[in-house]
Amino acid sequence: MAEIKDPENTLIMETTKGQIVISLMPDVAPGHVARIKELARENAYDGVVFHRVISGFMAQTGDVKFGKQGGSLDRAGMGGSEKPNLKAEFSAVKHLRGVCSMARSSDPNSANSQFFICFDDATFLDKQYTVWGQVIEGMENVDKINKGEPPKDPDAIVSIRVAADV
Repeated sequence: MAEIKDPENTLIMETTKGQIVISLMPDVAPGHVARIKELARENAYDGVVFHRVISGFMAQTGDVKFGKQGGSLDRAGMGGSEKPNLKAEFSAVKHLRGVCSMARSSDPNSANSQFFICFDDATFLDKQYTVWGQVIEGMENVDKINKGEPPKDPDAIVSIRVAADV
């Protein structure tokens, strides 16, 4: 694993396709980073599937309410967490390959727990979705995530931990 410079702002995500290491951007999206870390520390993301995975675009996950493995996934993507929605924190950070950004409804202030990782550049999303992280290791594992809306055999997050806690 690469040297982790800021363990408090680095996530280690184990998935059914392998490990993905994400550098958080608290200076860009402090509220969203705090939420992601809070949910990670509650183990809320453990067992959550990648419910919407579009080749050449992005892999979406993080529905802690309806997206758990082993449950009925027919509502995956419709839920969030029990926590209140977040106010948008749009920035100049571009949606490029490996960027992690929050999913939301048509309301810009509706992000909660769901997020996506860009497979390729998606700059048409810039300043419309909150960027909060960047994959720094394991992008080859992101590329392997089963595609589909939803995937027939969805991959899942095994665990997400803040590096400072492991």
